[in-house]
Amino acid sequence: MLTEPGFDVIGDVHGHVDRLEALLRQMGYSESGGTWRHAERTAIFVGDLIDRRRDDQLKTLRLARKMCDAGSAKVVLGNHEFNAVAYSTVNPQQWDYCRPHTAKNHKQHREFLEELIFDSPLHRSMLDWFRSIPLWIDLDSNLRVVHACWSSADLDHLKTELDDDYTLNEQVVVNGTTKGHRTHTAIENVLKGPEVPMNGYWYFDKGGVKRYDARVAWWNSSATTLRNGTVIPDDTQLHDPEGKPVQELPDDELPNDIPRYQEAIPVVFGHYWNSGPPRCEGPTTVCVDYSAGKGGPLVAYRWSGERKLTADHLESC
Repeated sequence: MLTEPGFDVIGDVHGHVDRLEALLRQMGYSESGGTWRHAERTAIFVGDLIDRRRDDQLKTLRLARKMCDAGSAKVVLGNHEFNAVAYSTVNPQQWDYCRPHTAKNHKQHREFLEELIFDSPLHRSMLDWFRSIPLWIDLDSNLRVVHACWSSADLDHLKTELDDDYTLNEQVVVNGTTKGHRTHTAIENVLKGPEVPMNGYWYFDKGGVKRYDARVAWWNSSATTLRNGTVIPDDTQLHDPEGKPVQELPDDELPNDIPRYQEAIPVVFGHYWNSGPPRCEGPTTVCVDYSAGKGGPLVAYRWSGERKLTADHLESC
């Protein structure tokens, strides 16, 4: 167990407060003064605290918020928190919510909405907290934390749109949900990860949606083609443009303008529903989302100042 001062970056919780408490306890945190604390270390949540798990949304949010208020944790915004804000923000040009109240969108937020009740004082309070959460953390250029993708060009754009502490304002939510707007592209890349067309190839995701785009492995700067530079979920059946099952994507070149991370500063992120033994994506990149929202382990990277990340600093529960 690490005892050096540092940060424990925790993956997507998605309402699994029991697993979160077990992981905190395993890492040497304990309850004191009404919240969880570590004598020397600080937790960082990568976002996506909500949705997926029935009945434990509020417990999860209260635990994380109390830790942040007490200074024993930090948090960055996930796409689920952004979507929750957009679901309750009206676009004045369209006289509709920025995230429309369709059956599909309600289903994604069902657990959160059923427990907190849309537009109740409790719901509004949590949304106010979400609006106070930064979209990324850069700790003196020694460690970076973001939900889905550290894209310098997109972060530079968002710095001109967000409030001074990199938090949301109403116009960012409106622009960030308006397709074709530069802010929409930036929000999509930073909170959901960049995607590219699969040139006619497709697959059904776990929700039954037919996908023609694939997420880009932006952390792999040497990947240059659809085959080696995209993230396809495990146990996925790919199909070619004619509908025939295939084992892999073609070696078509990726666009030159997709985000690439080539800096020496370590980045920890979530979002990608990894499976298998926890691992580092590279010497400066690690994903800590191992599908806790779908029954996988909750994973944390325990950073203590190292410039090169190693798998032995990953902890799971």
